[in-house]
Amino acid sequence: MDAPALIVIDVQRAFDDPRWGERNNPEAEGRVAALLGAWRAHDAPVVHVRHRSTSPTGLFRGEGLAFKDEAVPVAGEPVIEKQVNSAFIGTDLEERLRGAGVETVVIVGLTTDHCCSTTARMAGNLGFETWFVSDATATFARRAPDGGLVDAETMHRTALTSLSGEFAAILDSAEAISRLRAWADRRA
Repeated sequence: MDAPALIVIDVQRAFDDPRWGERNNPEAEGRVAALLGAWRAHDAPVVHVRHRSTSPTGLFRGEGLAFKDEAVPVAGEPVIEKQVNSAFIGTDLEERLRGAGVETVVIVGLTTDHCCSTTARMAGNLGFETWFVSDATATFARRAPDGGLVDAETMHRTALTSLSGEFAAILDSAEAISRLRAWADRRA
């Protein structure tokens, strides 16, 4: 079995803008950094995905396009740019993964209920075993169709619940690292 590929989605400075409002899981970026450290230590594949706004005034342009310090790619780690929620649409992500023999993807980043969830759903539909790391993802409060505010933690938990079982295995970062180490031990 080839190594699981860590897919780091949209850990970008655009999400530091206060216009996003209330956010859950302030430790997510730290967990992403820990996962990157583990994947790099085991020479397992890492793919960085970043969103680029189609609008010239969008948040994901200029400084907002930059990766946060915890998730800056190192030499040799591919960066894929997307313009929609799924990292598979309009990119060569699937081709890269299949070409490398990857069967398992590990989803981390921002935001739980948008780009991370959309990518995880599509990964599952494409036949990849998908691990979604709950403590290495985060989201923001959202307005419901009736105008009420749904807090960030409820949005996060609802997205995880929706993914669980059908699209992805929901893990925390410690379990993802443990599974990576088990893979490395089998390989040794």
